[in-house]
Amino acid sequence: MRKKKRGMAIVASSVLAMSLLSFTTSVHTSASSQTVSKNYLISYSQSLPKNYQTEIKNAGGEVVRAIPEIGGLEVRSANPNFLSQLKSSGSIVAANVEKSYRLEDGQPEGADGKPVTLPDSDTYWNLQWDMQHLTNNGKSYNIESGGKKTSSGVVHKAVVGVIDSGIDATHPDLKGNFISGQNFVPKKGYNGDVPEEQGITTDVTDTNGHGTHVAGSIAANGKVKGVGPDLGIRAYRIFDASGSAPTAPIVAAIVQAANDGVDVINMSIGGFDNLKYYSEGTRYSDIADVLLWKRAIKYAVNKNVTVVAAAGNDSLNYADKKSLTDYMNVTYGEDLGITFKGVTVEVPGSTPGVITVSSSNKWSTDKLAFYSNYGNSFIDVAAPGGDNGPVYDASRNLAERDFTYRTLSTWPTNLPPSKATTLTPDYAYLHGTSMASPKVAGIAGVIKASHPEFTPSQVQALIEKTALDYGKKGHDPLFGSGEANAYTALTGK
Repeated sequence: MRKKKRGMAIVASSVLAMSLLSFTTSVHTSASSQTVSKNYLISYSQSLPKNYQTEIKNAGGEVVRAIPEIGGLEVRSANPNFLSQLKSSGSIVAANVEKSYRLEDGQPEGADGKPVTLPDSDTYWNLQWDMQHLTNNGKSYNIESGGKKTSSGVVHKAVVGVIDSGIDATHPDLKGNFISGQNFVPKKGYNGDVPEEQGITTDVTDTNGHGTHVAGSIAANGKVKGVGPDLGIRAYRIFDASGSAPTAPIVAAIVQAANDGVDVINMSIGGFDNLKYYSEGTRYSDIADVLLWKRAIKYAVNKNVTVVAAAGNDSLNYADKKSLTDYMNVTYGEDLGITFKGVTVEVPGSTPGVITVSSSNKWSTDKLAFYSNYGNSFIDVAAPGGDNGPVYDASRNLAERDFTYRTLSTWPTNLPPSKATTLTPDYAYLHGTSMASPKVAGIAGVIKASHPEFTPSQVQALIEKTALDYGKKGHDPLFGSGEANAYTALTGK
């Protein structure tokens, strides 16, 4: 099995793109002054020391979240000298201002008045070109569906954790496979300005749609089908209603999913970190972020969890490191008042132990979807994430998009239809590496259901070995080992 180069990376999520934000801050105003609080990530050398609360307090900080399994803290402080005052601790290996990421509406062009209306039917299988292809027209379901039907219902033979915007557990295509979930979003959101957030840990209601669409690609069992229609799914909600999430709750969710005993984690999420950048003459880095991402993934893999992540939708060659930093400066530098000069890394995509997925399409075995990131030593496999069709690919004329070349999956029943793709409630066409990643997570899930003794490296090896060899013969920068396929993985051919 091919080994990844050591490195880190986050991915932008599909149609709902993930964007790097400014530092996580909150403003508290008094009669005499205005104090700006910042959130920080702290990575200790090993486990958290017994006196960490006192240490943080003495430096002028307050612990927001502790993640003892990976020696990490999320801290808030209004002390402008907080980081320098922490340097006296010999057990801290890295500390930096915490980054926050945002799910955006990603489809500003809308449907141009041409949304798709799905037919009135008991099944949309004939519209799921991606799932037909992945399962060899449903034949893989007869080999392994991810669960066993009994007189009392379905017993899930493997469980996939979805770290995302939540899941609509009441959706008719998902409710039979939804097990439980945990909400990591605090009351009033991460910055205290999202009033609809109540901070209820068991409330994983999807306020965005992204997580529900992802979950459907894994385990839907109704009008649409997922890769494993009998797989169990657990939701780990990390985005608040504004679409924001800092690093700490994401890595905490990875740890929690591993502790819950999931077999697979899907992360159709991410963003970029940089190891050296300047703001107002002060040097910063994201080393603590990178360390905690790496530790969280390692923690999950050590607990026998297969971790799958999307490659991102920036059309970037991850092997070209200079272009990544240039991209950061052009895309974010001016708006944030930041100059990026260090190595840009993407987490969790290139972290050792992660299966990183690029996005293939319906119409070509040589070209990826136009938006997909790629690169040697970055992409492990591809999977169908969809695009706007071959006509649009040639012209890039928005008026020539065909939404049916995107992938159809579940949409929250508590949200209006996806205005960019369909007028039919409860289902939506979306495209992106976010839609590709859960296909591979679903394949990993049915492999674990069929071979519960497999380790993450064995799961990955089988997915790569049985991938369809698209693109250049052998391993290539676009498709990696090829396009992953559930039927070939389960039959071994």
